[in-house]
This record gives sequence, C-alpha cells and structure tokens, in this order.
Amino acid sequence: MKATWKRDLGAGAVIVGFYAVLFLLGVTCPIKFVTGISCPGCGMTRAWLSLLLGRPLRALHYHPLVWLPPVALAIYLFRGKLPRQTVRSSLAALGALFCIVYLIRLFTGCAPDVVAFAPKKGLLFRLGAVVLAQT
Repeated sequence: MKATWKRDLGAGAVIVGFYAVLFLLGVTCPIKFVTGISCPGCGMTRAWLSLLLGRPLRALHYHPLVWLPPVALAIYLFRGKLPRQTVRSSLAALGALFCIVYLIRLFTGCAPDVVAFAPKKGLLFRLGAVVLAQT
C-alpha cells in the first residue's frame, strides 16, 4: 500500500510539474493550444479559484462540474477499500457526466467566454498553414 501512495504522489508531482512548465511558457491548456478547441476541463482552474475567493456562482459559470474532482479523487484514494465494480462504475458515471456537460457547453455556446471552438487558432492549423504556404 505504501508503494502505491509513493507512486501516485510521484505521478502527481510529474503532472503538476508539467503543467507548471506549460503555464510558465504561456500555455494554459495544452489541448486548446494544440487544437484550438477547449478541453472538457476548460474553466475548471478558474472555477476552483472562484470557489477559493468565495464566489460559488462564478465557479459554476466557469465549470458546472466544479464539485466533480473531489468526488473522483475520493473514489480514487479509497479504491482499495471499495468493491472494484463500484469504483469502475462510479468513475465511468462521473466520466460520462463530464463528457455530456462538455458537449452541451461546446455545442450550445452557453459559456462562450470559457469554452471555444476555434481550430484556426490551434497550433496544428497554424503549422499546417505554414507548410501549405511553403509548398
């Protein structure tokens, strides 16, 4: 059990370090940076910052599932004490809810200041345009 915690903590540190480097380079979301399309978690950081500042309605605007990460983390942390099927079905349900909310936000335009569909602003499109311009 101790080795699992060390491995999880190490993996978490690597992820946090990776995002810290990206943030320092001006990349707030690697998916949006590369594709120009907001990721399913878009707005989550701003939502948590709003919660910490005591602005729950603003937090829900930034991401309506702001409550989801602590639930997922609790399931993950206690996965050894819960039946395997409970863990799997709970995480699958949370993932499905996350995807449904993402699609609703993306295609209805209900939070255009948070979720964007702008492939032409993505790195892939810009690189493709440069390559095509040189041929």
